[in-house]
Amino acid sequence: MALGFGIVGCGLISKFHAKAIGDVRDAKLVACYDVVKGAAEKLAQEFGCRAYDNLDAFLADPELNVVTIATPSGAHMEPAVAAARAGKHVIVEKPLEITLARCDAIIKACEESKVVLSTIFPSRFHDSSQWLRKAVDQQRFGRLTLGDAYVKWWRTQQYYDSGAWRGTWQLDGGGALMNQAIHSVDLLAWLMGPVVEIQAATALLAHERIEVEDVALAILRFKNGALGVLEATTAAYPGYLKRIELHGNRGSAVMEEEDIIKWDFSDEHPDDQIIRQKMASKVSGGGGASDPAAIGYHGHARQFADVVRAIKEGTKPLIDGYEGRRSVEIILGVYQAAEFGRVVKLPLSADPELEARKVGVANLRKL
Repeated sequence: MALGFGIVGCGLISKFHAKAIGDVRDAKLVACYDVVKGAAEKLAQEFGCRAYDNLDAFLADPELNVVTIATPSGAHMEPAVAAARAGKHVIVEKPLEITLARCDAIIKACEESKVVLSTIFPSRFHDSSQWLRKAVDQQRFGRLTLGDAYVKWWRTQQYYDSGAWRGTWQLDGGGALMNQAIHSVDLLAWLMGPVVEIQAATALLAHERIEVEDVALAILRFKNGALGVLEATTAAYPGYLKRIELHGNRGSAVMEEEDIIKWDFSDEHPDDQIIRQKMASKVSGGGGASDPAAIGYHGHARQFADVVRAIKEGTKPLIDGYEGRRSVEIILGVYQAAEFGRVVKLPLSADPELEARKVGVANLRKL
């Protein structure tokens, strides 16, 4: 029997959710909700579901089993908690939320209601990401020494001006890191292991009328002793494919967007040539490098399918709430390190997190 899905928030990303749900076996889009009635009605008309502008009525829909949250980042907690308390399983678009306290509130509500919670990180479901993780698990890199992530994208001023919430601490929670590069932050931590120490700098250089950074640079120290670099920007015209690099004393690999472009190990495995051949014939598109609407939805579909599996089997999804919280903590650590001009150690405490965001607003406006 198909599970009934409903979408909260009918902006740009909601269409990706709707298309992904349509591609998942045992899933059906039955409802959508937005405070703007016209937005909900437009999405409902396009994808053949019921439209609501009242959250309680939406959550009371008798066919609704799973709720996906596609509101602005700093408005994830309220509908997610309400959905959990209504007994609905919850899938939250990245980031899980913009503070650790709000992340924890979502996690707690879902645990208390015994519903599945998943944070959307579709990049993990790409074949290339899975190959990298398998190579890490097989210790093919030997001792990991460097893990780097580069997201050098471009966003126009019109992009930030298109929504009052964009580029604000209150609803965006940050800039190039929290909104765009968080997928790469998640991948890097998933592949390299926990981050324990951060040094960083951020700046607002190419855009106006926003509170957050459009350039960020961080030096990371991982629990395993390896070091790493994290670079993120929306101020690099025309925008290039995002890149992940893993290096160790027995191997190195580089992933550009969804493609493996370097795959070199001291001990050759039979699968290595197969991977190289598969990747040789693939060329990623621009992704979201310059156009936020240019991303694909196939990763979302794979993740939604994983959530359906977890619900039916009574198990955890591959990416749960705690996995989503981890990337938020790393990004908040970068903001703290940049604003306070010191090394920040993880895990974070709550008070400095809030203070760093206040300082960040004041400093960025001076640039």
